[in-house]
Amino acid sequence: MSAVLPTPFSSDTQSTSSEATSSPRAPRTAIWSRWLREPLLHFLLLGGLLFAIDHFLNGRVADPHTIIVDAAVDKQSRQVFAAARGREPDEEELYALRRVWLDNEVLYREGLALGVDKGDTAIRERVIFKALSIVNANLKLPPVNEQILRTWFAQNRAKYDEPARYDFQEAVLSGDRSEAALRAFAAVLNAGTSPGDTQASLRVFKSRPHENLIQSYGAEFAKALEQSSLGEWRVLATKDGWRLVRLEAITPPKPADFERLRGVVLGDWTDAVMAEQRTAAVRALARKYIIKVEETTP
Repeated sequence: MSAVLPTPFSSDTQSTSSEATSSPRAPRTAIWSRWLREPLLHFLLLGGLLFAIDHFLNGRVADPHTIIVDAAVDKQSRQVFAAARGREPDEEELYALRRVWLDNEVLYREGLALGVDKGDTAIRERVIFKALSIVNANLKLPPVNEQILRTWFAQNRAKYDEPARYDFQEAVLSGDRSEAALRAFAAVLNAGTSPGDTQASLRVFKSRPHENLIQSYGAEFAKALEQSSLGEWRVLATKDGWRLVRLEAITPPKPADFERLRGVVLGDWTDAVMAEQRTAAVRALARKYIIKVEETTP
């Protein structure tokens, strides 16, 4: 069964397209939202990942005015993603892969319509890149002033502020690593015994920011470590099991200085504005097509 969407995944048909593509209704995370808005990044970063999908689906075009996002797209997306990452994509990742494929399909068809495929009929990526280059040539950066830059800087401070950093050690037992064994070992270490005097190895971690702790060990571990007392061995839960760690030092966060980073901020603002215009232009091109999104199951 399929749903016919006049404007694929666009803001004016968000409710319909979200249901048809089984995408979550809740707001997407910042990293995926930014990715989904940027077709140039789609092409540059995911062109290789999706080449197999495009190659598989390249011969299926029948009606040049209709684009079908069906089970074949999802199947190949899952297979290629799993081969690259070693796991199946989750719901947001699958939605992102669909969005990438659809943007690239629109650009490919526009490239064919504009005749930029001359000499490149067998190289899909070049056709897409040429079509995107034409889109880029028609973009125009709006005027910018100090207030616009400062406002954008304030809205994106997390990108520029130096985060707090944590130095810690982990004692790794050579045998039993259960919670009970680690807690018993923590008592021994806190009594003054050095890990080097026992059957354990010591790992040292320097200047780890909060986000890195979350990515490596999980949010629960990051919060517990940040609340730990310096020099005390503690058994903390991670997403992969229990760890015996000791917080050594905390480097406080440091706010960014706009004046020092003004050039960087201007470059980032320019990239962001151009990315938004580029995405809007590609989505406007997509309105020329009828998009049929077929319901799929894993």
